[in-house]
Amino acid sequence: MTVRLDDFLPYQLSTSSNAVSDLIAGEYKSRFGLKIPEWRVMAVLGSRGASTQRHLVEATLMDKVTVNRAVKNLVDRALLERSPNTADGRSHHLLLSSAGRDLYDQIMPAAQAMEKKVMAVLSESEQAELSAMLVKVKKSADDLAAE
Repeated sequence: MTVRLDDFLPYQLSTSSNAVSDLIAGEYKSRFGLKIPEWRVMAVLGSRGASTQRHLVEATLMDKVTVNRAVKNLVDRALLERSPNTADGRSHHLLLSSAGRDLYDQIMPAAQAMEKKVMAVLSESEQAELSAMLVKVKKSADDLAAE
């Protein structure tokens, strides 16, 4: 049985995600000097607040080495602050610094504007349906992975 790759859902999800990420990444790479992993770390911390690297790995679905490298670069650029985790001496709490928060506040409108352009091909109800469907697909994958 031959499966047409363009009709295979995991391939469609991956290529769509990469196309949108790359489009937005070009914006924040050229304007703000951030790579995709660095922006993902900043986006999680900007929207959810302080976190540990372990939680960032879980939230971004990026591997430990990628998160570690992104965190190091962001700390070196003074965009993140690191403080000891009293509950676990092996980890640190990470938080956007004042400069990191300022940068986050500049990037989010640009990222949202690009999202709006990309999603303009769908009606508002289609956008809501797509979002709800993606939540269901991710939950299904998470549930299957937990088995």
